[in-house]
Order: sequence, then C-alpha cells, then structure tokens
Amino acid sequence: MSEAFDCDGCKESLYGRKYIQVNDVPHCVPCYDRLYANTCQECKELIQHTSRELYYEERYYHEHCLRCSHCSRSLADEPFTRQEDVLVCNECYRNEVSSKCVGCAKTVMPGSKRLEYGGCSWHEECFVCCGCEKPIGGQSFIPDKDEFYCVSCYEGRFAPRCAHCKQILVQGGVTYRDEPWHKECFLCSGCKVQLAGQPFTTQGEDPFCVKCFSNLYAQKCAACDKPITGFGEGKYVSFEDRQWHQSCFKCSECSVSLVGAGFFPDGTKILCKNCNAK
Repeated sequence: MSEAFDCDGCKESLYGRKYIQVNDVPHCVPCYDRLYANTCQECKELIQHTSRELYYEERYYHEHCLRCSHCSRSLADEPFTRQEDVLVCNECYRNEVSSKCVGCAKTVMPGSKRLEYGGCSWHEECFVCCGCEKPIGGQSFIPDKDEFYCVSCYEGRFAPRCAHCKQILVQGGVTYRDEPWHKECFLCSGCKVQLAGQPFTTQGEDPFCVKCFSNLYAQKCAACDKPITGFGEGKYVSFEDRQWHQSCFKCSECSVSLVGAGFFPDGTKILCKNCNAK
C-alpha cells in the first residue's frame, strides 16, 4: 500500500497533480493561491502563482496592472516615476510633466540632480556663473536680472568700493557725499573715531565728530564761552562780531531772555529796555 501524499490545505491526494511546497509542506495549486498569493493593489484580485508579480512601495501588482496613468503602458520593464499619487512612464513624464532645463532646453529627468530658482529648473551642470562660466552648484550666488553670478565674480564686477580704502563693500557701510564707505573707514578727521551711527559735521571736504569740530572750528558763545554747534541747542543769535546760544542770550543785569526782544549793547554787556533805562 503506497504512502499518503496529500495537500496540507484541503487534504486531497496530490498523486498525479501539480503541487507547490512551502517549507517542505506540499499544497495543491488552488490552496497555495488561496493561502499565500498576494492581492493586486490595482484590481484587488489574487496574483496567482502562474502570473508575474511586481512589487513597488510595499504594494503588489499583476504585470498587466502596473501601468502608466497617462498612456496605460505596462511599467513591468519600463523606467517610471511617481507624480503626486500616480505612476508615469519616463516618456510621458518627459513629454507632459517634466520641466525643461533653462540652460540646455533638455528635459530634467526624475532622479537627476537639478537646481530650481524663481520657478525655473536647471541641470546641476547647466547652472553656471555668467562671469567665470563655472557651475555654481550648491554655492551662494547673486541674481542680476536674468543672469546669475558666483559671489566672487559679482563682487569683482558690480560691488561698490569704499571711497577710502578702495576695497569691496560686502554689506553695510555708510554713504558720504554720494560715495560708499566701510564703517571702519569713515572716521573723524580729528580724533579718528568712527562716525557711523553718531552725529557729525564737515569742514570743507573733511568729516568731524561734534567734539573735534567744536574744539577746532565752532564759534564760542559770548556768554558761556562754550562752542556753538549745529547740534543740541543749535539755534544762536549773532550781533556784530559776537554770537550767543539762544538760551544764553539774556540781559546781563536781570537775566531776562532777549530772544525776539529789543536790546541795548553796553560794552561787553547786553541790556534789556528796563535795565538800560536805569
């Protein structure tokens, strides 16, 4: 009497029938497909052992179910890419979806290195500096209208130069007499302190801080003997060869303000009408 040789699933005899072993355990074909076959993501049918099974992103497909969403071509032996939630063969992607390189006008294929700026795309090797014509790659660059420059080329061609040291101003700086200056180059002509961010005035072509200008060039108030400058209490009164801070222009006897009033000079003194009448 022969030894039993049955399907592990339905227990029917496998003599004279096709079978498939799983871990050395025999199964008839219907039981194998029922127990072990994967379900196609597209048609939801079992992928039988006689069918070619495709696997993509943890999903299973029949060979004829994995298709381009545009032309319906089978993707079993075709390169393809995912566009949003659908699969597209490379030919359809190239013709309908992909962007064109601004540099060479050829298609920027999925998976290739590319750069994007201002809604346009370039192959990495096509995005070059308009000055030195070298690929910019991942380096910093500066756009100028429809052209792009690496930092060194842009600075060499367009960046302003300091009126004092003639070197490039990379950022910041000050403008004096319509010329750019480095902050560290724009100094008081007297004490050499930096003038950026503080009040200053000029004598001829030369800039001075308030202190140096006051000491060197400002008129002295006839009352307090302090410099009269254009800063702080800058308004002043002038009479003959003498000047006064507006706040110092007072009667020498009663100290009433003489600003806007009549006064009488008396030697080095100035008097209000009442004190002059005494």
